[in-house]
Amino acid sequence: MKIKKQIISRTDHSVSRDAISDNALKVLYRLKDAGYQAYLVGGGVRDLLLGQKPKDFDVATDAHPDEVKSLFRNCRLIGRRFRLAHILYGRDVIEVATFRGPHEGKSPSHADQNKEGRIIRDNVYGSLEEDALRRDFSINALYYNIRDDSIVDFTGGMVDLNNKTIRMIGNADTRYREDPVRMLRAVRFAAKLDFQIEGKTNELIYELGHLLEDIPVARLFDETIKLFQGGYGLRCFQLLREYRLFELLFPMTEASINDTEHDGRTLKIIEQALKNTDDRIDSGKSVNPAFFLAVLLWHPMHEYKNRFIERGEHEIEALLSASREVIIRQQAYTSIPKRFSLMMREIWHMQPQLQHPTRKRAIRTLTNKRFRAGYDFLLLRNTVGELELDLLCEWWTDIQTKSKAEQENMCDQLGKGQKNSKRRNKRRRSKTVIKKTGQGNSLASAESANSE
Repeated sequence: MKIKKQIISRTDHSVSRDAISDNALKVLYRLKDAGYQAYLVGGGVRDLLLGQKPKDFDVATDAHPDEVKSLFRNCRLIGRRFRLAHILYGRDVIEVATFRGPHEGKSPSHADQNKEGRIIRDNVYGSLEEDALRRDFSINALYYNIRDDSIVDFTGGMVDLNNKTIRMIGNADTRYREDPVRMLRAVRFAAKLDFQIEGKTNELIYELGHLLEDIPVARLFDETIKLFQGGYGLRCFQLLREYRLFELLFPMTEASINDTEHDGRTLKIIEQALKNTDDRIDSGKSVNPAFFLAVLLWHPMHEYKNRFIERGEHEIEALLSASREVIIRQQAYTSIPKRFSLMMREIWHMQPQLQHPTRKRAIRTLTNKRFRAGYDFLLLRNTVGELELDLLCEWWTDIQTKSKAEQENMCDQLGKGQKNSKRRNKRRRSKTVIKKTGQGNSLASAESANSE
């Protein structure tokens, strides 16, 4: 690719030092004062130019990792495939990367690719110009120079930014083969920025998606979290399915979505969960990946549960077996750290307890550390019409606002209702009927037939 260097002076762009984090400025100034080149680069520059607030700031420099480490006591070097320096300021991490160069003529100990063309080692250092050509998309290859506040553009990134276009730098086929995760990144940026993916950059995603099968599952999990937990998860999900990438990440879920017997239930609950997640992030609230993962694998888990029941297992035993089975199978496509898989199973296992509360079960469920997640999951299922438990959901909502004594009284009334129900032998399984505590005890006398 022919280099067409463009320098945009401070008067011709909107990036201000006031919008850059203090910690990023500290890193830039210290590198500059030590005689090194120092640039803010990537998503931070892109987002500032778009008038958005960056989540993090990355720095590019001609200083090698060991030289960066010698300047910062709070520096940690990470990575084998890409050697990077992380400058730590409490929870804030400024990532510093040395300019990358071309691989031609370099030894495998510094630069190496597998037979498919995927880069498996990339510690060849080069110039600023070479580094720009090594980046993925032109809108991510804009460099903010701390020395004079200018922006340096070698790849036409400013034009693409103004045209709302995502374009691969260089030959798209080669670049996707070097790192197939770039296809997921293209989708993520298109969703986040509401940009269009340019010609070849777009077309080759359909052809080369299968290359993701060779990416380590741990890395795919990290990319999945970025896709679904960035505040634009619903649009990412829609684009992933459009490009047939979602089926490579969650094949059991895609099969469930396409199963006509489910009557669209799988798709409904996923889309509603993503909408809720996007709304939470937009309002500044935190989200736990385990909850959405539990949503993604909820219906596949039930398919396995039904199989275990057909083999003679009791429903609860089948639920436990299916939970283990579906998580193990998913690990072949995207890893799920144990801290998340445990929470997913707890959310699933809590659903029968929430749907069929008894006095002892209700008190125990309320004190479960995962109660809130399980309760939110129940509400989600009810919202999308998977259940018809409005009154039961109201009961669980109401009991959370009560004092401990009032909660125990509500659960006592639940127990009395169960005794009366047994005497009358009128247990109904077709519909859950709930009356407020104090007006009747019918909550305990009815069980839902809507459980999966």
